[in-house]
Amino acid sequence: MGHFLCVHEGPLSIRQDLNPEPIREGNIISNEPGIYKEGEYGIRIENLLLCRKEKQTKFGNFLMFETLTLCPIDKTLINAQLLTNEELTWLNNYHNRIVEEVGPFLEPNVRNG
Repeated sequence: MGHFLCVHEGPLSIRQDLNPEPIREGNIISNEPGIYKEGEYGIRIENLLLCRKEKQTKFGNFLMFETLTLCPIDKTLINAQLLTNEELTWLNNYHNRIVEEVGPFLEPNVRNG
């Protein structure tokens, strides 16, 4: 993502500093949660998100992020006991979506693990 594969290309970003560029419908942004243990290792999961309309209420128009990237997350690296029910549900739904959308394009031996 980005111009000539330049990561963190502005003006759109999510950060603690003042960001004069609002996130708008149709924007694509990366979500990059990670953990780094100094002197040991680092792990980061990166997904692309599409900003799209969610709903309109008496309080205004609301947007949401739709995950675009469909690449499995290695569950052997996850301690599921540390996840909330909401996080575990998201992870399972994400993997189910991958199987449904990408699975038909894979050879059976790859699709079935």
